[in-house]
Amino acid sequence: MTEPVRTPEPPARSAADEAQHRFAALEAERGDTYEGRVELARETLRWAHETYGAGLTTASSMGDEVLVHLLGTTLTDADVFFLDTGYHFAETLGTRDAYEAMLPVQIRTILPRLTVAEQDAEHGPRLHDRDPNACCAMRKVEPMNRALEGYDAWVTGMRREDAPTRSDIELVGWDDRRGMAKLNPIAGWTQDDVDRYVDEHGVFLNPLRQSGYASIGCAPCTRPVAEGEDARAGRWSGTDKVECGLHT
Repeated sequence: MTEPVRTPEPPARSAADEAQHRFAALEAERGDTYEGRVELARETLRWAHETYGAGLTTASSMGDEVLVHLLGTTLTDADVFFLDTGYHFAETLGTRDAYEAMLPVQIRTILPRLTVAEQDAEHGPRLHDRDPNACCAMRKVEPMNRALEGYDAWVTGMRREDAPTRSDIELVGWDDRRGMAKLNPIAGWTQDDVDRYVDEHGVFLNPLRQSGYASIGCAPCTRPVAEGEDARAGRWSGTDKVECGLHT
């Protein structure tokens, strides 16, 4: 009986699988201290850059300022994309412009296929109130899929502490839906780590932080959080929605 022909894994996949095990072991060995977690994040970024080169890109909402600072102080001319949904706070757009001016990062602004006015005309006004999943699909997920076309790997600012849906993310993983490597260099960081890094490095923060916005998204679907509330309680408040669909 003839053995079936085995299709070899694409280089991006085999490299990610190998690195997944290596970085998991490194995290178990060195990830129990703040210093270890920061160095592992930089090491993850350096590995991804060396492995994928121009095939590496980073997603930023400009509510993950620590990731952008880490990227811009670890790599040179890093490729970053920002999804301009048409609903962002002015402060978020200003944060994008500030980082492009301050650090050696190249920021691509990706727009939805429809403007807000065109979406309102086609689907009715305030779709984000009536069907937030549909709104996110058109203004975030579809544009992000376009932003990732032609790349082999992408970097996110997700942390395990962010939400129960993110509790098992790894430093290096594989995005099955898009067929590319997915890096989460600050996956193991605590909020205390984030705060300490900000203080130590003078990280420029989205001005909305000063008004109580712990997790920053589109203006109609984001509110400040009260003391003691979960950081993501201000996203899609009053609904059972917890993710925009970018990572699911």
